[in-house]
Amino acid sequence: MIPRLRPNGAIPLPAVGFFQRLIEAGFDGDIETGAASRTVFSTDNSIYQVEPAGILFPKGIEDLQITAAVLSEPAFRGITVAPRGGGTGTNGQSLTSGIAVDCSRHMNSILEIDPIRRIARVQAGVVKDQLNQALKPYGLFFAPELSTSNRATIGGMVSTDACGQGSCLYGKTSNHVLGLRNVLADGSDWWSRPLDEAALEEIVAREDRVGEIHRTVDRIAREKRDRIAEIFPKLNRYMTGYDLAHIRRSDGRFDLNAILCGSEGTLAMIAEAELNLLPIPAHAALINIRYGDFNTALEDARTLVALNVASVETVDEKVLGLARGDIVWTGIARFFPDDAGRTTNGINIAEVLADDEAELERKLAEVTAALATGANARHLGYTIARDHADVEAIWSMRKRAVGLLGNVDGPVRPVAFVEDTAVPPENLAAYIREFRALLDGAGLSYGMFGHVDAGVLHVRPALDLTRNDHVRLVREVSDAVVALTRRYGGVLWGEHGKGVRSEYVPEFFGDLYPSLQEIKRAFDPENRLNPGKVAAPSGQALLKIDDVPLRGDTDRIIGNEIRAAFDNAAYCNGNGACFDFDKTSPMCPSYKATRDRRFSPKGRAALMREWLRLLAEKGIDPRQEAKRLRQSVPLARFARRVFNSLNPQNRDDFSHEVRASMDTCLACKACAGQCPVKVSVPAFRSKFLELYYGRYLRPLKDPLVAAIETTLPLVHRIRPAYNLVVGTRAGRMMMRVAGLTSLPRLPRISLAKEAARLGVPLATPRRIETLSPHEREKSVIFVADAFTAYFDPEVAVAAIGLARKMGLSPFLAASHVNGKALHVHGYLGRFEAAAGRTAHYLQRLDDAGVALVGLDPSMTLAFRSEYKGILKATILLPQEWLVANLGRLAASPSAIKGRSFRLMSHCTERTNAPASIAQWKRVFGSLGIDLQAAETGCCGMAGTFGHEARNRPISERLYAMSWKREIDAAGDTDSLMATGYSCRSQVKEIDNKRLPHPFQVIDKIISENPDIPQADVA
Repeated sequence: MIPRLRPNGAIPLPAVGFFQRLIEAGFDGDIETGAASRTVFSTDNSIYQVEPAGILFPKGIEDLQITAAVLSEPAFRGITVAPRGGGTGTNGQSLTSGIAVDCSRHMNSILEIDPIRRIARVQAGVVKDQLNQALKPYGLFFAPELSTSNRATIGGMVSTDACGQGSCLYGKTSNHVLGLRNVLADGSDWWSRPLDEAALEEIVAREDRVGEIHRTVDRIAREKRDRIAEIFPKLNRYMTGYDLAHIRRSDGRFDLNAILCGSEGTLAMIAEAELNLLPIPAHAALINIRYGDFNTALEDARTLVALNVASVETVDEKVLGLARGDIVWTGIARFFPDDAGRTTNGINIAEVLADDEAELERKLAEVTAALATGANARHLGYTIARDHADVEAIWSMRKRAVGLLGNVDGPVRPVAFVEDTAVPPENLAAYIREFRALLDGAGLSYGMFGHVDAGVLHVRPALDLTRNDHVRLVREVSDAVVALTRRYGGVLWGEHGKGVRSEYVPEFFGDLYPSLQEIKRAFDPENRLNPGKVAAPSGQALLKIDDVPLRGDTDRIIGNEIRAAFDNAAYCNGNGACFDFDKTSPMCPSYKATRDRRFSPKGRAALMREWLRLLAEKGIDPRQEAKRLRQSVPLARFARRVFNSLNPQNRDDFSHEVRASMDTCLACKACAGQCPVKVSVPAFRSKFLELYYGRYLRPLKDPLVAAIETTLPLVHRIRPAYNLVVGTRAGRMMMRVAGLTSLPRLPRISLAKEAARLGVPLATPRRIETLSPHEREKSVIFVADAFTAYFDPEVAVAAIGLARKMGLSPFLAASHVNGKALHVHGYLGRFEAAAGRTAHYLQRLDDAGVALVGLDPSMTLAFRSEYKGILKATILLPQEWLVANLGRLAASPSAIKGRSFRLMSHCTERTNAPASIAQWKRVFGSLGIDLQAAETGCCGMAGTFGHEARNRPISERLYAMSWKREIDAAGDTDSLMATGYSCRSQVKEIDNKRLPHPFQVIDKIISENPDIPQADVA
C-alpha cells in the first residue's frame, strides 16, 4: 500500500495575507495556491523547474490593477510577479518563485475587429489561431507565424516578440503591434501607441511614472543613437526586448512598444493589444524539395530565397524521420516519396504566394525551372502542394517539429537551450557546419530545422539532465554557441526570448547594457516584475543558466526505470500541444471544457511526475506496490482502505490532488495519438488509480462500471426491470445516488436471437479451423463489443447483412470481455486476467486466417493499445476491412441520389488511427459518394465518462462545443453517421436523435433500398 504523501511544504511567502488582501481589494479572478497548481505551473517548455508561490487568473484589467496596487503596499514589498501566457516558453521566461499571473483562462476575448481599418483589439489571453479563426470571414489574418499558434497567447507573443516561418515577408509580432494597454508596476493603466513630437513632449512633461518612462527612453534614444546603430545587428531577427534600435519608427514617431515587445513581462503587465491585420493571401502553394544531405539543402535554400519565394523552411533527416511516425504523416506522405536507392536526409519547403492562379502558376514555373537547371539541380526530386488542406497539413508537420524531437526512447532526449540562434542568412551554411562540428565534438546527437531565409537555426542537442556530465554540457555548449554566434555576426535569441539565458545580455549589448538597466528602473524601480530576466538594476544579478533548478533534479530522484514505466509522464517536455484552443480538435477535451491546466495531459503528467518523486523519496517502487496489492487479502485490504478514507490525517495527501486531475480525464487517448512526445494519460492514469484505490475506498459507481461487460448478459434477461429503472424519475434518482446518470435503455432486439434467426454461427476456434482455405478466405468474424451487442445490436445485424451482400460468410465472435472499462478505472489485475483469456481466444481465430472486424472504434483500438504485448492479432476497424474489399461493393444510384453523406468520427479513431477518415472516404468514394468528414471535437460521452454523474456537466459542455452544431444543421437530405457507440448514445440522450453507424448506411445503399438511415427522432 502506498503511503500518505505530502509535498515539501508550502512555499513561504515574504508576507502573510497577500492573497487575502487581494480578495479584500476586490480581485475578482481565481487565486490558486494548492500544491497541484503550483506543480503544474513550475515548468514550461524549457529544461528548468521553478515552483511559484501561487497563481492569479485575472478576469479583467481591473484585477491587474488591483494586483499592482496591493503589491505596492508596504507589507508586500518583497513579493514579485511574472506574467504567463501559453506557458510554452523554451527558456523559462515565465517561471518564477513569486506569483504567476495567467491571463489565458479568463482574459481571452476578442474585443473589436475593424475590417475597414484592418485592426483588431484583443485581450492578452487570446490565442493566435483563435484570432485568425475570427478574422477569416473578413479575409484578414494576424500575420506573425509560430509553431505553437494553436495555444500561444497574444500577450505571450508580444512578450517574446514572437515570429517564425515567413518572417522575412511578414516580420515579427512587434511589426504588427499598433498599441498596448499596460498595467505598470504602480497600477497605472496606460495605452502605449506611436507618438508624434507634440504628443511626446506633452507626455515627457508629466510627473508620474508614465512621464518618467518616456523621458528615460527618449533620452537614451537621442544620446546613444550612434552606439545603438553600431551594436544592434542588421538582422531580420534583431535583438528584441528593450529594442533601442526601433524606438523611432521610419516615419519619425516615438514608439514605446519597441521597448515593450520582447520584454518578457519585466516592464509591465499587458492587458490588451491593438494589432495590425493583413489580407489573407489569395493563393498559396508549397514546393517540397528532397535532398541527399542536409548541407546541400541549406546551400540550396539561398538559391530559393533569391527566387523571391515567400519563405523557405529546412528540415534535417532526424526531424523528418520522427515526422514519418507522427499522426500527421498519413496526410502528407505522398509529398515526400521515397527515392529508389537514395535516402532523403534533408528537405526544403518553399512557399509561393500569389493574388490569382495565373500568377501562382507563373511563379511556380520560375522556381521549378531554376531547380531543374545547372548547379541548382542537386536535389533528389520535388513535389508541389496546391490544395489548401495539403498546404496546411505540411505546415502542421513543420510546426510539430519542435515537439517531435522529444519523441524518442530512453532518458537522452533533445532539449532546448541553444535552439534559436540567428545569423545573417548568407553566413548560415558555414555557421551550421561549425555548429554541427561543435556538437559532434561533444559527442551529442541532435535534430535541426530552421527558417533559413531569415538565418535562424533550431537545434536541440540530446541530453539526459539527470547525469552530472550532461548538466555541465549545458554551460559548455551554451558558452561555445554564444562565441560562435557572435563571430558570425548573429544573436543567441533569434526567436524564443531570453529568459534564463539573460546572463548573456550584457555580452551582446555591451556598453549599452547600463541603458537597459535605466529603462528597467524607470518602469519597475523595485525590480518586482519578473526579476532576473533581460535586465537587472545596478547591484542586482541576472539569472544564470546553471543557477536555476533543472527538471533533471526531480527526474534524478525518480530514476530512469520508474520514468520509463509510466508512459512518458516524466518525459513530457511542456510543448503544450494539449492546450489547443480549437473546439473541433479532439486534443484534450477536459482542458477545453475547464480551461484548467491541471486537467490537461501536460498538467496530469506534471502531477504524476511529482507523485513519483514523492514516492521515490520514501523508497517506494510503485511497480512493486502494485504487485503486492494484487497479492494481498481482499478483506484485510478493505479494512485498511476504510480506515484511511475516514482518517482526517489523510486529508492533505498529495495523492488526492493527483486523483482530482485524473477524474476529469475522458480516457479518449487523444494525447496518446496527438502529443508529439506520445504522453499517454489513460495508460499512467490506470496505474495511478490502481495504487490510489489500494489505499482509499472507491466510489460506488466504480465496481458497477467495471463489471458492466460481465453483467450486461444478466441485465438483458431482466430488460423490462432495467428499462424501468433508467427510464423513470425514481430510478434515475437511485442511479445518481450510485454515481451514474443518462444510462441508455436496452432495445427489444437481441443480437443472439437475430444471429440465430439469420443462421450466423458463433466463431469457435474449432469451427473456424475446420473451414477449408477457400472458405476461410471468404469468411469474416465480427467482434462485437458488449456495448454495441446489447445497446445497439442493429449495427451488428447490418454488418452481417452487408457481409452477405459482399459474397462473404459472416460469423460472430463469442461473448467476451474486452476489459476497457476495467483498464480505465484502474482494475489492472482483473483486466490482465480478462485480457489474457480474450487474447487467447482471438489469437486462435486469427491464426486460422480469417479476418476479424470490430464494430466500435474505441473498443477495437483497445486491442492495439491496452492489449499490446499479449495479442499479436490485428482486429480490423470496419473501414480497414472494407478498403480491403472494395471490389465487393456496388451502390444503387437511386439510393444516393439527392443526398449528402457526412461522417462524425470517434475521437479515439481520429487520433489513434489517423488513416481512418481517408479510408472511409475511399469506401464511400467507391460507391460514388463524396463523403464529408465533420470537423468536431469530442462528443463528451467517451465510453462511460458521460454516464458518471460527476462528469455530466463537462460531458454536455463538450457536446455543445462542436457536436450540437452539426446535429442541428443536418437537413432532411443529409445522412449523418457516427462510428462510435458512445457518440451515438450521446446524441440520442441530448438531442433525442438516432445516428446510424456507417455499416447501416452502406448496407442499405448496396441493397438498392432508398430508405437510408439518417438522424431521426429516437
